[in-house]
Amino acid sequence: MGFRKAGLTVRFRACVWEMLADVPPTMIHTLEQSQFLPITPAEAWDFFSSPSNLDEITPDDLGFKIVYQPGEKMYEGQIIEYRVMVLPGIWVPWVTEIKTVRERESFVDEQRFGPYKFWHHLHTFEETEGGVLMKDLVHYALPLWPFGEIGHGILVRPKLERIFGFRKEILEKRFGGK
Repeated sequence: MGFRKAGLTVRFRACVWEMLADVPPTMIHTLEQSQFLPITPAEAWDFFSSPSNLDEITPDDLGFKIVYQPGEKMYEGQIIEYRVMVLPGIWVPWVTEIKTVRERESFVDEQRFGPYKFWHHLHTFEETEGGVLMKDLVHYALPLWPFGEIGHGILVRPKLERIFGFRKEILEKRFGGK
């Protein structure tokens, strides 16, 4: 009888874990931002195609650190490893891959593993009169549904908006523009 109870408990835990690990399609979130920078496409590309510049445009309190970065300029297939602090004192590894690179036009980074269930970030650079219109389109989902969704509105979305707002401010100070 004890064996049956133990087996039932294991099956119940596995079932609950499977339920929590699945992300319903409606739980993929989107974050969009655009910013005009009064610089040439070459200047924009030189800055954004170097992963080491992420430190400069990320708030210090995020505890963002590049752990592994092969090469100074990005390329398709490049794997970059970071450490980020998701909550005070709680560090997690974040590994991304540069999936596509279109020189001076766009690139995509995707999370291989880390704090998100899913992360796909498209960066585009469009030459406009007097500079470059830089756009970000991020699709992301959180782990541990439904608990991740509860944390989304309280912690995750506000934190992402703050990170992207900080970046916008730093880029405006560095390059000018709005």
